[in-house]
Amino acid sequence: MKIVLDASVFFSELHPEGELFTTPSVCEELRDIRSRGNFEKMSAAGLTVLSPSRESRDAVAVAAATSRDTGIISDTDHDLLALARELGAVLYTDDFAIQNVATVLRVETHPITQRKARRVHWKYRCSGCGRYFDHDGECPVCGAAVKRKLK
Repeated sequence: MKIVLDASVFFSELHPEGELFTTPSVCEELRDIRSRGNFEKMSAAGLTVLSPSRESRDAVAVAAATSRDTGIISDTDHDLLALARELGAVLYTDDFAIQNVATVLRVETHPITQRKARRVHWKYRCSGCGRYFDHDGECPVCGAAVKRKLK
């Protein structure tokens, strides 16, 4: 089984079995001794570091817009989701926003230390006048902040 690993795997004591993959951007996030040591152990056991294609990253951007997580997921998150989509792999992560976008992409996820995320729908409400919008940012009516809330 192909498995794509988020950085949180390297911070834990989990050592998944299978064909292991991660992205260069995840490697850059590993700065402490423990995570670097876990990375080195998994690399010696066959962990492969790959960058996803532009096409897969574009598909992730569309899925993030669909799930309304565009401003939430990072570039590293984009890379992980794109690589898992490309390889048809299971993505090991505890990040709920990643799991939300993965659901839209039909990428299987596996939690590391937390429970699996449930599907979340967002709404955006102005903190000033209370109107609802399709996005966060500044309210075009009163100028107050439009904030993301659970539906």
